[in-house]
Amino acid sequence: MSQENVEIVRSIYAAWERGVFEETHWADPEIDFQPIGDTPSAGRWKGLDGMANGWREWLSAWEEFRVEPDEFLELGEERILVLARFGGRGRTSGLEIGQVWTKAASVFHIRNSLVTRLVVYTDYRRALADLGLSEQDAHADS
Repeated sequence: MSQENVEIVRSIYAAWERGVFEETHWADPEIDFQPIGDTPSAGRWKGLDGMANGWREWLSAWEEFRVEPDEFLELGEERILVLARFGGRGRTSGLEIGQVWTKAASVFHIRNSLVTRLVVYTDYRRALADLGLSEQDAHADS
């Protein structure tokens, strides 16, 4: 079951790498979306409309926002941790994201082949701390 979950998350990231954040076929209608860290949309968003609003707020702050996954890690049957990199330029500041942050993480909670909760961290170290993992734990399967 968890390999199927990894493939679901890989397909989500494939869309995000192309800049497609509107697709929601993978999300539970009551999804809990929570960006954490130094983001324009920090907070918690509920449901498909809430997630769409959260992404819209996030993406409105950036030009050419990009996300590239580095590692997909299974955390039991229902959670997938993705270590990734963000790229882009601040719409107002003109700063490259790399000047603010680059290494990020997302945690996908999946039940019945749908993402029920998505937590996006601008700092992968905070994700690891919240999950009780060390850097060594996160890279053990690499």
